[in-house]
Amino acid sequence: MRRRAPRPIGDAIDALTQRLAPATLLADVQRVWEQAAGPVIARAAQPVSEREGIVTVLCTSAVWMQEIDLMGPVLVDALNGALGADRVRSVRCVATSGRHRSN
Repeated sequence: MRRRAPRPIGDAIDALTQRLAPATLLADVQRVWEQAAGPVIARAAQPVSEREGIVTVLCTSAVWMQEIDLMGPVLVDALNGALGADRVRSVRCVATSGRHRSN
């Protein structure tokens, strides 16, 4: 039996991405970061490492670092909600050294 139309590539890409993604908490946090943190925070900060449930977030400025540090408990709840389990214990913020990341 012949197909009448090509299959959407999105499903194949999603399946491949899930198979290739590392099975780590950091990879899972990076996958849900924008959903949990929101687009504004996601542009100003990115999760860069994780150890024992503590996620380190690299911020574009000291102001964002302080803001995200104050929002820590809210972000932890949002991340754990997006992950579907209590896997993140806390968020640790660090600021860039004056360099801006290119998007």
